[in-house]
Amino acid sequence: MSKFEYTPVTAAEGVEHTLKILEGRWKLVILFHLFGGKILRFSDLERAIPAISQKMLTQQLRQLEADGVVRRIVHPQVPPKVEYCLTDWGQALCPALDALLTWAESRDDPMNGG
Repeated sequence: MSKFEYTPVTAAEGVEHTLKILEGRWKLVILFHLFGGKILRFSDLERAIPAISQKMLTQQLRQLEADGVVRRIVHPQVPPKVEYCLTDWGQALCPALDALLTWAESRDDPMNGG
């Protein structure tokens, strides 16, 4: 339950803000690889998403980190070891994305006029 009573205007603003956090071709793909408490190194994410460039992966991870969705863990060693995981807030997004996938699948359901 939300702490805030939404109006159509505030709900639309909230959705717009949320979509800005998730916009970008690769952000949702990155999130799906990190769901379930996974902690992955940059190279693990590169291998898991072969079509993404290093530059784009870095950019998308930095944006997700700045928005509080992903945590970057730097281990002080040589060579440097950097890992990524979801914050609690980022992990809480999983059920919402599952619901979105279920909603998208229902379009092809003949019982729903799809």
